[in-house]
Amino acid sequence: MMMKTYKLISALAVTVSSTALFVAAANPAFAQQDTPAPAAEAEEATGINAIIVTGTRRTDRTVADSTVPVDVISGEALLNSGTTETNKLLNQLVPSFNFPQPSLTDGTDSLRPATLRGLAPDQVLVLVNGKRRHQSALVNLNGSVGRGSTAVDLNTIPPLAIERLEVLRDGAASQYGSDAIAGVINIQLKKGIGGRAQATFGKYITEMEDVGQVDTVSLTTGLTDNPVITYTGEDRKRRDGDTYTFASNFGLPLGDSGYVNLTAEYKDRSPTNRSGPDIRRNYFNAGDPLEATFNRYAHRYGDGVSQDLNFFVNGGIEFSDSAEFYTFGSYGIRKGNGAGFYRRSADVRNRDWAASTTTFVPIYADGFLPLIASEIVDISAAAGLRGAMSGWDYDLSVVYGSNRLDYEIENTVNTSLGGTVSARQFDAGGLRSGQTSINLDMRRDLDIGIGQSVSLAVGGEYRNENYKIVPGELQSYVNGPFSAAPFNAAGGAQVFPGFRPANATDVSRNSFAGYIELDADLSDSLTMQLAGRYEHFSDFGDTINGKAAARYEIVDGVALRGSISTGFRAPSLAQQSFATTSTNNVGGVLIEVGTFPVSSPVAVALGAQALTPEKSVNIGGGVTFTPVSGLSITADYYNIKINDRITLTENLQGADVLALLTSAGVTGVSSARFFINGIDTRTTGLDIVASYRVPEFGLGKFRVSVGYNLNNTKITDRRVFSGFTAQRLFARQESYRLTDGQPKNKLNATLDWDYNNLGMTLRTNRYGEVFLPSGFSTAANNSNIAIGPGIVPGDIFLSPKWITDLEFRFKPVESVSIAFGANNVLDVYPDRLPFGTVDGVSYGFNNSFLPYSSQSPFGFSGRFVYGRVSIDF
Repeated sequence: MMMKTYKLISALAVTVSSTALFVAAANPAFAQQDTPAPAAEAEEATGINAIIVTGTRRTDRTVADSTVPVDVISGEALLNSGTTETNKLLNQLVPSFNFPQPSLTDGTDSLRPATLRGLAPDQVLVLVNGKRRHQSALVNLNGSVGRGSTAVDLNTIPPLAIERLEVLRDGAASQYGSDAIAGVINIQLKKGIGGRAQATFGKYITEMEDVGQVDTVSLTTGLTDNPVITYTGEDRKRRDGDTYTFASNFGLPLGDSGYVNLTAEYKDRSPTNRSGPDIRRNYFNAGDPLEATFNRYAHRYGDGVSQDLNFFVNGGIEFSDSAEFYTFGSYGIRKGNGAGFYRRSADVRNRDWAASTTTFVPIYADGFLPLIASEIVDISAAAGLRGAMSGWDYDLSVVYGSNRLDYEIENTVNTSLGGTVSARQFDAGGLRSGQTSINLDMRRDLDIGIGQSVSLAVGGEYRNENYKIVPGELQSYVNGPFSAAPFNAAGGAQVFPGFRPANATDVSRNSFAGYIELDADLSDSLTMQLAGRYEHFSDFGDTINGKAAARYEIVDGVALRGSISTGFRAPSLAQQSFATTSTNNVGGVLIEVGTFPVSSPVAVALGAQALTPEKSVNIGGGVTFTPVSGLSITADYYNIKINDRITLTENLQGADVLALLTSAGVTGVSSARFFINGIDTRTTGLDIVASYRVPEFGLGKFRVSVGYNLNNTKITDRRVFSGFTAQRLFARQESYRLTDGQPKNKLNATLDWDYNNLGMTLRTNRYGEVFLPSGFSTAANNSNIAIGPGIVPGDIFLSPKWITDLEFRFKPVESVSIAFGANNVLDVYPDRLPFGTVDGVSYGFNNSFLPYSSQSPFGFSGRFVYGRVSIDF
């Protein structure tokens, strides 16, 4: 039923796009009502004189006059690229934004998180039209940047729906509440009349750097021998990842004083595969002739399948000079799948015990590639009334958002049931999250005899949040008869056992908040801002936060600015309540292992306490230069101290764990992990942003922008309890993933050129070094947090890389634009990972078929070539 609905809505999206084109062609009068803003107007709307709505509640504050750094990115800038994913676009445009594209990370393959200033994905607040956007239901658990966090899915927001995007790079919890530690991303939706329809097609045309193409496979007869593989001497070529995007946006007048703006986007992405050859023996019997013809690239490592359909609406109508009703909302559905590790034919997880208990009989003759299919449904709706009354500007709004994630595990098996009983496809359950916010914001100008203008804003917020885990079908998690000794077969669906009834949860909380904000121009050269916020959460109590910021213009065109603020991030309901467990056979006894809620008897027995908010102190300071017309330069230092950061512990196991559990009356559990307020960190860095509009000299308009981010995070303190050492709770690999798993520096530079009907965008990003701590040394080394980067055998550094994008545009007629180009035009890959024994270190064989790291900050897909046709109307 869901598939039929999805196809119906997909057809509707294409119909909407087609209808928009038809309206433009058939009704030229309508098409000419309000064409998109010319480049000069768009630049004025995003340059230093642009009015900002993020970081202040004044209605006349500009980028140049802001007390804190705010980047304004136009909707047009988001469209001059081959990618149609908002997260990827921000990664290209914002130096302190990072968006790795991991693979083999379960649900994270379909809902990838992004970060700002090297902090966690849930430490940046996302707003749409100034209203809080809901987070996804997914908890990132498996070996990716942002492990243990939940994030807002920015890729549900089509670039074509965005009028402009503001990135506030400063702590703002005292103004907006939880999550705004690293900053705020505020997406302003289009509301203009007229529109655009566009179609984009692209694919990867690439050669995988340092990954060989298999030529021949020679058989071996030894019981443990791998086959002998020879190569052609050429790198492996790939032509995949075909991506189609159809999108349309159009705005209509609503009466004499209203508008409604609609966006529809359909995107279909085929999978990519950047696996290298699997050099291990696949079949159980040595010398099996099938070994010579087996597909050595049977793994799938790269982007998964993704079909996205997103709708956005933004509307409003004035009832009078002092009252306007507005509404906006979205509906998105994504069907995707990501692959797990390929199970070889000889893998014990592929053994059919029901066929024979003495002879190895495979369930899948050649092995199998399990797939984690996910369906994500994302809904948001907002309505409000704003205007002026008794000298106050007011804004009363209610916003609802929900995210639903369902798992279907395909091409797999529950080995413990036997090959004749087990299904091959399973409903593994799912996750649900929801949020409702009611806000009242009021602002007025004060005439109190101090300064030139003083703005006072006060307001309140009520928010209700809900989180659910829905169990899967019985076969997805059950331990069948072959889980018992002597078979010891793993229970549950291979690659992703379903959620169990014991994991089911349905929890809610609410919070109340009140704030006050003063923003004053005390003189022509001095601006000050003060803000304070009180918030009460039903699950952990109260928090009070404040902020002070100032800007002083030393001379015309040169100004100093700085801020200090406290902030917080409330522990998410997912972090408090997430649970997933499986059953292992240990010595003939079925034992539970997994992730337990912090309030569970297992976690409490091991010393867990109720989660408290992360608390931050943000200090920032910088300088702004506007020495000549068209040139703007800003440099801002930041120092962010965060206490009680929430982390997921390592798997705690051993005799002392069993003793603690037994003494608390908990039996049948041998290994557990849970969330704790585990560490304190300090993040320091520098953002430099420059833009220049080159004066006209007869060859068109040139605009140059350059951004640089320098970032460093250190763990300053660690929690210990129940006798567990710090490194046992949060070991070396995860510690360095948090502090060194993202680039220490990033540089981007963009050149835009427009001349009559021609245009070009040239953009390059330099991603700094990334550290990958060893997993191949001794267990003691791999856990030892006292050993620095590069010292443990097997430590790897990914070297800095330049990624360059190039696009050309031309208009055969005024309303039609044709573009073609390439992202990563030079086909750059991250460093090839070592495998086998190198310099005395045994790296195993996984890196033979997983040649690049998922922590690469620009992915590992290679050159993407594309074309785009757009029609304005």
